[in-house]
Amino acid sequence: MEKTFVIAKPDAVQRGLIGEIISRLERRGLKLVAAKMMQVSPELASQHYAVHAGKPFYNGLIKYITSAPVMIMVWEGPNAVEAVRQTMGATKPTEAAPGTIRHDYAVEISRNLTHASDSSETAEKEIMLWFSKEEICTWDRTIEDWITGKN
Repeated sequence: MEKTFVIAKPDAVQRGLIGEIISRLERRGLKLVAAKMMQVSPELASQHYAVHAGKPFYNGLIKYITSAPVMIMVWEGPNAVEAVRQTMGATKPTEAAPGTIRHDYAVEISRNLTHASDSSETAEKEIMLWFSKEEICTWDRTIEDWITGKN
């Protein structure tokens, strides 16, 4: 099964939307295998967003992600990366499809509530950056066949 990484960003935490984000991903059929609430350090933020270093929005991004607690998560399921990104919606909320988290709860790209890995390779790197192996739970969900079973 594919794993992916999700951050409920400071605006999601401040607005009380962690439960909504988790609920939507669970209802989608994904399995939560790791989660923790934390305050992001500037050092961790700069590692996570290193790809954006030097861009005009970089300093603001670091200031924002470190401004309040976040909820970080690892989700598992078939096509988990694609399923999570589809559930979140386009990065720019005004371009997100109706019914997605960003469409339903956000209006500005600078407050788009979540981060989700953009590929399985990125997910693996992000998971290793934010979680230790011991923090990832391996567990059997008794309803799995009703979600991912094949005929």
